[in-house]
Amino acid sequence: MAIKVFGLAVSNNVVRVIAALNEKGLEYELVPVDLAAGAHKKPEFLALNPFGQIPTIQDGDDTLFESRAITRYIATKYKESGSNLIPASLAKFETWLQVESSQFNSPSGGIAFEFVIKPMIGMTTDPSNADKKAEQLSAVLDVYEAHLAKNKYLAGDEFTLADLNHMPEIYLLLKTPKADLINSRPHVKAWWDDISARPAWKKTAASLPV
Repeated sequence: MAIKVFGLAVSNNVVRVIAALNEKGLEYELVPVDLAAGAHKKPEFLALNPFGQIPTIQDGDDTLFESRAITRYIATKYKESGSNLIPASLAKFETWLQVESSQFNSPSGGIAFEFVIKPMIGMTTDPSNADKKAEQLSAVLDVYEAHLAKNKYLAGDEFTLADLNHMPEIYLLLKTPKADLINSRPHVKAWWDDISARPAWKKTAASLPV
């Protein structure tokens, strides 16, 4: 039975889950949730996710929400399928999983929201906020550049969930006027070129509306 993914492919959090499913070669069904109509706040959806947010997944009798919890679940439960996303050595892996969520996600997502999402939903971009987020992200990416100068991937020599969790945000960031934050850093750029060339990511990106 296919895993049901409730959400929209315009959401980076949903894309994160889809990317993990594609890396694992798992069947899934994307079930659209009409956010504009408030479907995510209706009782039937709140029964799946009491916070009324996307994504939510149903995998047999299991229901999960929070994208990073979902990708960790997929990587763990389906360890023997597709790509192994959890390495034997956990120190760098656990660290960079947390770095993505606590350091990288907010400024990167803020830039994408200003330049990509706001125009899509009829809002006006705030350049000053985008500049502020870019300044924050620049400092973060300086750390990435130094780390990736010594490591092929974030957790070492293997592609893992620590890399995958970044991919939806970077994909959108590169479609903004702040793309040089990635392109100007040779080791960060080489890392992105490598991970974005993976067949599973190409499949994921081909289905995105942006």
